[in-house]
Amino acid sequence: MEFNLADLFEQAVDHFPGREAITCARADGPAVQRRTFAELDERANRLAHHLLESGVGAGDRVGVYALNRAEWVESLLAICKIRAVCVNVNYRYVADELSYLLTMAEPVAMIFQERYAPQVAAVLPGLPGLRRLLVIEDGTGGAEALPAVPFEKAMASGSPERDFAARSGDDHYLLFTGGTTGLPKGVVWRQEDVFFALGGGIDVTNGHRMATPEEIVTTAYDNQLTFFPIAPLMHGATQWGLMQQLFRGNRAVLLDRFDPRRVWGLTESEKVNLVMITGDAMGRPLIESLDAEDTDYDLSSLFGLVSSAALFSAPVKQRFLDRFPHLYLSDAIGSSEGGAGGVSQYRGGSGDQAGVTTTAISDSEVLDDDLNPLPAGVVGRLARRGNVPLRYLGDPVKSAEVFRTAPDGTRYAVPGDWAVREEDGRITLLGRGSSCINSGGEKIFPEEVESVIKGHPAVYDTVVVGAADERWGETVVALVQPRPEAELTLQQLQAHCREHLAGYKVPRRLHLVPEVHRTPTGKPDMRWAQGLAAP
Repeated sequence: MEFNLADLFEQAVDHFPGREAITCARADGPAVQRRTFAELDERANRLAHHLLESGVGAGDRVGVYALNRAEWVESLLAICKIRAVCVNVNYRYVADELSYLLTMAEPVAMIFQERYAPQVAAVLPGLPGLRRLLVIEDGTGGAEALPAVPFEKAMASGSPERDFAARSGDDHYLLFTGGTTGLPKGVVWRQEDVFFALGGGIDVTNGHRMATPEEIVTTAYDNQLTFFPIAPLMHGATQWGLMQQLFRGNRAVLLDRFDPRRVWGLTESEKVNLVMITGDAMGRPLIESLDAEDTDYDLSSLFGLVSSAALFSAPVKQRFLDRFPHLYLSDAIGSSEGGAGGVSQYRGGSGDQAGVTTTAISDSEVLDDDLNPLPAGVVGRLARRGNVPLRYLGDPVKSAEVFRTAPDGTRYAVPGDWAVREEDGRITLLGRGSSCINSGGEKIFPEEVESVIKGHPAVYDTVVVGAADERWGETVVALVQPRPEAELTLQQLQAHCREHLAGYKVPRRLHLVPEVHRTPTGKPDMRWAQGLAAP
């Protein structure tokens, strides 16, 4: 057995076949999908055999384009079982963005939810290599005109046997992220490396590194833990939160769309122990919904709240601790390229266990531009050594910039974050090295938004920046220099942007300026822009 994702899952199945593995719910209805480990394994086997019989082989890429539901998990596992590579498709993308991602990924097959049939139909003509479509029927209709096989029909046609070829820790795992240019980027990992970087192979609280694949089931609890990651499975944080728990025999609860009241209702009914959020964007509405006078949930099963991928502010953390005095909170840092960087842990209550502890992953480092480790107190680049990605998919230039080898032969992932090592060894993340906007955990790159805005006939010049926002952490602000005598409203600009961009990238505020300030080299004057955009 190796550090391979399908092997690790199958090991958990063999140890905990009768345990419930996943519970999937809808925000707008009571229907719940449930799968035990044995059921999840059998269905993934069936789907894997169908894919093999359809011509999908090792190294081929298969897109998954759906909301959180059992079929997403079954698809991911089936793809891994046959040594193919899953492509996580952002369901918020409009046609231009979707076409770009799929053209880069070159999937030979795609599994999509029926509600996204119009988007699939729009991009399909430009994807000659996409040979197989499977549709997850949800009653919305629209897939009849597509050459798509119903998911359950495909499932029924495949063998339930687990008789696949041997796998390897060298098998690839692909995670599409916002990247560093504004367009989607696929981070290519060896499965063994991504397991140690994101999958729990290294304990972020104490730095312990697992010596064998078999060790992970020995960390399982006698009483099964129930974990509730709220963000979409198309994001790496939820994928890896899910897999970490499945490998240990724990249960994951999934919800197709974020709804605070539904989250708390499921936490009560499913006896959830640990909820995972993406910062204030989820934390604030969750705690505010609890403060509403008409809410009364039994949340006695909840002992922890973990956050990743976005700002989780001190005031919101404190509101949770005020409500749940003995709650365990954690705030993790990391990236799709660099893996887990560290975690801050907050324990409520009193005594020796109360207070804050911060731990940097043992493979994290703060470096100068020449990849030399910096002493405590000196600001540098946050980097990770050891288990790092192979490359960005189809981008050798950016790969060389981010995945670098030091003179002593050590290979690092240096995604661009600024950090400083404290005297006690902790690492404090200071901010993104680029002008990336992080709104509720979503990466938004100003250059992409600016390019779209400049396509509006009333726009002469523009610069886009992020501004502090109480709920989302940051919000998108457009500073626009209009053409002479042209008029432009925020509503007009938003309507234009929505034709080309996902909704979360659309500007929420507009400032009309007589001139966009730029440096002599043509770069925008960011100090001027950020000062004007500040709330």
